[in-house]
Amino acid sequence: MKVDDRFIKTFSQGKLNVMEIWVDKETGVNYLYHAAGYGAGLTVLLDQNGKPVITPAHTLPY
Repeated sequence: MKVDDRFIKTFSQGKLNVMEIWVDKETGVNYLYHAAGYGAGLTVLLDQNGKPVITPAHTLPY
């Protein structure tokens, strides 16, 4: 089975109430993941202007 290395976790907080930030290494787009109990959600992380937060590729660890 191939391991997908496209996304990296850049932030993690909590054990039961989990909040994480994942970055797409190809596009640099940041995603917010939140899980609590049996529910979970994933969404694009937006800045104050409503645009996606993008991390420059040269700053990502490979």
